[in-house]
Amino acid sequence: MTTSATPTKVNLEEVVSNRKRGGDIRITLSPRTVGCTSGFGGTLRLAHGEYVTEHLHPYSEEFLHVVSGELEITLDGEPVRIGPGDSLLVPIGVRHRLVNSGPEPAHVVFHLSPLAPRPELGHVDTEAPLVEGGANPDVGGAR
Repeated sequence: MTTSATPTKVNLEEVVSNRKRGGDIRITLSPRTVGCTSGFGGTLRLAHGEYVTEHLHPYSEEFLHVVSGELEITLDGEPVRIGPGDSLLVPIGVRHRLVNSGPEPAHVVFHLSPLAPRPELGHVDTEAPLVEGGANPDVGGAR
């Protein structure tokens, strides 16, 4: 196997938490953190009742995997319940909102691919962010 990228390990505690849209979102693997070119990913933690505001990705599919906890994700207005061991694909352009619907904290691993042409084009809010004027997660520079 030939690759130009160097394998790079990133620990969750090494990256900054982002709470602009709710929860504790940490981008672990991205063009900024490891120089990858095909997508980015990380983790989401939600306390009981906590949520991530509705948004969509016009260029990327989002892959979600629930490690622990129970979530209700609304996809274009339709609710879907997911729990430990469940994985879910959010297609390009589908509005989605995640809520921790269970009694315990939820832990989700996610990946988005392909990358948007520029980071600021990759995410469209359809609901006001919880931290108005907060910074977006830093996934890296223009590709």
